[in-house]
This record gives sequence, C-alpha cells and structure tokens, in this order.
Amino acid sequence: MGISDSPIIQRIAQLRVTQKARGLDPVQQRELDLCLDWIVNHCWTQALLKNFSLMASMTNDVDWQHEICRDIDSLQTKKPGRKKRNTD
Repeated sequence: MGISDSPIIQRIAQLRVTQKARGLDPVQQRELDLCLDWIVNHCWTQALLKNFSLMASMTNDVDWQHEICRDIDSLQTKKPGRKKRNTD
C-alpha cells in the first residue's frame, strides 16, 4: 500500500485543506491530532522493529530475526484504527 492509499493520510490531507481554508473546529482538530499521533506511533514501532532486526542479525539469532520480519510485515499491512485480535 502506497502512502496515498492510507486512509489516515487521506484524512490528514482533507483536514489540512479545511484548516487552511477556514480553520478547524475542536472535533476536527482532535481528529487531526489523533491521526498525527497514529503516524508517530507507527513510525516509532517500525524503527524499533528495524533496530531489533539489526540486533538479531548482529547476534546471528535467525529465529528472532524471522519473528521480527513477520512483525514488520504485519505492521505494513495493519489497518489504522483496528487492534489485532488475540486468537489464542
């Protein structure tokens, strides 16, 4: 999924256009803040997993690296606003 396909990015773009045209009401501002927080969290998690992957590589822990790669793949396909269900 490309960045422009993300519903979060699309909503930020809509809110930004509105913000520049007439300003945002408090509900829209809160929505923008939540979208931006989601992006920060997503980027932070992605960076953390990449650093863990590097650590696993440097310690030759193949099993751990494969687990981290699965987590990275899962993060890239995760839909915004949906929590992962526990299937245990």
